Amino acid sequence: MSQHQRRLRCLISHVVTASPVAGSTPTLLEPMTFKRGPPMKNRFMLAPLTNQQSGYFDGILSEDEYTWLTKRAEGGFGCTMTCAAHVQKIGQGFSGQLGTWSDDHLEGLTRLVAGIKQHDSVAFCQLHHSGRRSPKDLIGGEAPVCPSVSEKEGARALTVAEVEQLVEDFVSAAERCEKAGFDGVELHGAHDYILCQFLSGVTNQRTDRYGGSRENRERVVREIITGIRKRCRPDFNLGIRLSPEGFGMKLAECLSFVQELCDEGQLDYIDLSLWDCFKEPREKEFAGQHLMYWFNQIDRKGTRLGVAGKLMTAEESQACLECGMDFVLIGRGAVLHHDFPKLAAKNPAWGAIPTPASEEHLLSEFLSPSFVEYLKQAFKGFVQEPGLTEDARRK
Repeated sequence: MSQHQRRLRCLISHVVTASPVAGSTPTLLEPMTFKRGPPMKNRFMLAPLTNQQSGYFDGILSEDEYTWLTKRAEGGFGCTMTCAAHVQKIGQGFSGQLGTWSDDHLEGLTRLVAGIKQHDSVAFCQLHHSGRRSPKDLIGGEAPVCPSVSEKEGARALTVAEVEQLVEDFVSAAERCEKAGFDGVELHGAHDYILCQFLSGVTNQRTDRYGGSRENRERVVREIITGIRKRCRPDFNLGIRLSPEGFGMKLAECLSFVQELCDEGQLDYIDLSLWDCFKEPREKEFAGQHLMYWFNQIDRKGTRLGVAGKLMTAEESQACLECGMDFVLIGRGAVLHHDFPKLAAKNPAWGAIPTPASEEHLLSEFLSPSFVEYLKQAFKGFVQEPGLTEDARRK
């Protein structure tokens, strides 16, 4: 889709979905408070981005990751979130992944927090476990684990005791992050990773208290939330990332879950990974409105709602606020421009450079060579192939 088409769709979205209270729409540069923890100085949060440069083989913070994240904080993000950081060794999903499963990680995490906060950016860590998606070669040749047996990945089902240990390890990782100085943590409950695998009625075929009904499938997430609230300080910020579509997730179930989480009041924000903020739902019964419209019907009770999905311009970002969202998470745009918020603040019509981007540009934006290589492999067309003419690149 062209830049012009996306902007046109932004304008249409303004008409279809207005902010819930007339005249209440914030601007991208307005500060935002949470129920707990420090406020963000603006409405830009750095999305948690996998890059295969984050940690050494043992999960300890790498120098490349320190540079990548602190430069985004310096570039004006109101909140800088880490990549997905695994809470168990067997939950590693990527080479070079950051770890939070050992006290050996504390020194690097503490240094990272200090580097982020010196730029007046709130510091969050995303807690993650890949579940059935953990490659065997990264977890010592063991079979990956999952709520239920998954033959495709060779994953085995967790025992009840192992589920209880999973909950404990998420909570312990949050305590570790609190000790390192993070302002809060986000639970990665999206993208078919282990918490999403529990939430999904497709991947979760358990018949005990952790499977079956929607309430049982949500039990792991709620137990983790309860544990963090009991064992971390009262003003520790806690959020969750969710996928409302795909991976066996049903939009109606996700909407109900989000409403219940808001009613319960234990979370400070919910991060909706939409892939494209302005797309319509896949399910026919929700057609005719984009996904943000449906989540904007929720009574949030002070819980903040943010969205991520192909936001590449200041106009698109502001459009999300006008559609009732509280903040935006910037991913690929932040890869292309470490100072995305500052550039958007200077010019409401500003947009990120088109892709494919040159390796030289990406390196100048403080990506490491390994991060650039990862982008080449995982996101075809994001990095310019060497030797192509401008016309060839456009084609």
